[in-house]
Amino acid sequence: MWLLEPCGLVWHSDWGIKVYLARACILAGMDASRRPLIGGNWKMHGDGAEAIALARSLRSWDGVAEMVIFPPAVYLSIVADELGDCAVTVGGQDIAQEAQGAFTGQTSADMLLDCGCTWTLVGHSERRHGMGETSAQCDAKVQQALNAGLNVMLCVGETLDERDAGQATKVVRDQVEQSLGGLKSLDPMRLAVAYEPVWAIGTGQTATADDAQTMHCALREMLAGRYDASSATRTRVLYGGSVKPANAAALLACPDIDGALVGGASLNADSFLPIASAAETWKASS
Repeated sequence: MWLLEPCGLVWHSDWGIKVYLARACILAGMDASRRPLIGGNWKMHGDGAEAIALARSLRSWDGVAEMVIFPPAVYLSIVADELGDCAVTVGGQDIAQEAQGAFTGQTSADMLLDCGCTWTLVGHSERRHGMGETSAQCDAKVQQALNAGLNVMLCVGETLDERDAGQATKVVRDQVEQSLGGLKSLDPMRLAVAYEPVWAIGTGQTATADDAQTMHCALREMLAGRYDASSATRTRVLYGGSVKPANAAALLACPDIDGALVGGASLNADSFLPIASAAETWKASS
């Protein structure tokens, strides 16, 4: 965690680094170039008719926040067709780490592009912890996506046991460093990071705004150390973990939280659109 010391220094107890408070505040953001980003992960829900209906209900979105939805792979094309040239874009929930070949059940970067995708998720916790996906595999997927022209939303987060053991920041830092191991430079327009504490996904539990802000600030400082402060300041860091209309405003009011990756609440426009509006309202007034 970040601890304030005399003379304007901030000490991070897990990382063993100090930065001047002024620099920490700069990295903490309020950077006008960070357009709010709201992602809707539909996971494995719905059928084709429901996917079309939900996409249709989002077509009217024209707010400040960028909106991208992640339907099941089999519905990507019909959702992209339904959205047409509106402001809402489409992404894949996963991507193969190889360009092509005998990889049954996988979806390549070119296939996602052919379906109308502009984004892909990489490293969602349900793949890391449910399917054993490693950060090395995520690194390969990030490279495939970026090289093909897709934007990447990299997901990271700790389990409850890791958090209770005081290892949350180290776990998240290791995931970021290893998942971006092959990325030599950071393009804030092509990569976003979604912090999703595993213990808060689909459980109804949510990190407090203070807890989320602390981790987001730590993430941005890590990106600054790995790449450069300017790129880190402009990179969007999202929160994901039981985000709902009732808690969205408090989370999105934090200076280092640039949007949300939404699960269950993205399956209904009546709950998803207010979350996007909460991001727009606060950022517009900041």
